[in-house]
Amino acid sequence: MSVTRRAGARPAASVEESCAAAVEEILEKKLDDLATVLSHSGNGKSKLHEEVMSMVEKGLFRIALRRSSNVKTAAAAFLGINRNTFTDKMSKLGIQCEKSNSVK
Repeated sequence: MSVTRRAGARPAASVEESCAAAVEEILEKKLDDLATVLSHSGNGKSKLHEEVMSMVEKGLFRIALRRSSNVKTAAAAFLGINRNTFTDKMSKLGIQCEKSNSVK
């Protein structure tokens, strides 16, 4: 029995690849805008990479904490990093973890 594909049907891998490519394109456009705003036009050394990476990490950590109801172990797992690494970076980034009081 042979498998026939409809015209225009894509294998799952190419759909995932095109989705990733679209996300990368959107991200690159936004990063270009950020670079324009943050870039320094002086003789000093630029801190563009450091500033952007800090913003990205802060955003990812906040998202992970929200999605895990502020459970650090779950947030770290969501990001695919060790809990101790997560906690250390949280501290360095100045992010506070607020436990919600769900007990009445």
